[in-house]
Amino acid sequence: MHTFADLAKALNRSAVYLSGLQSRFELPAFDGAGYPAAYLTFLQTLVHLRTLGITEETLRDLWRMEKKLMVLLHADTTASPTWFLDSCGLVTNPKRRLLLTNYELGAGVHDEGVQLSLNFAVSAPELFAGREMGEDALRVLNDYRRLHARIRAEVKAEAAQVREAAAWARRMWAVGPIS
Repeated sequence: MHTFADLAKALNRSAVYLSGLQSRFELPAFDGAGYPAAYLTFLQTLVHLRTLGITEETLRDLWRMEKKLMVLLHADTTASPTWFLDSCGLVTNPKRRLLLTNYELGAGVHDEGVQLSLNFAVSAPELFAGREMGEDALRVLNDYRRLHARIRAEVKAEAAQVREAAAWARRMWAVGPIS
């Protein structure tokens, strides 16, 4: 478990910046050492993607899609306040996991199908089915796939520039420490 100050230090970001991320991504805030490791991993993913030039608006769109997809797939089985982050940091089956939440779909993100009928959560029945209310997991998944593919292409294009910047920084550091 981490404190808010631990998060800021680990990410090399100010408390104001992190507080803004919490607000814009509608993340829960905790007192003391109440932040699980998965929370830090999620924030690291956001910082890495921002470093690679992915706009925060794009990340928020992806975040909303992932949360919506997880709701449609009934992924909340723990009633944890961070249930949508609890898979962050897991490393098994990366091709089957969503980018930000790291939730495993049970099939490759870009495969043709996902087993949508599984419902692991006990919940009150709805008056209308989700599809009748305009919620279709396949539609959300297809929207997600398009945005995910665009982000991957942008990351691939920017990765070479980031590698060059890191090499440049090493050469700059070799000259002497920055005061």
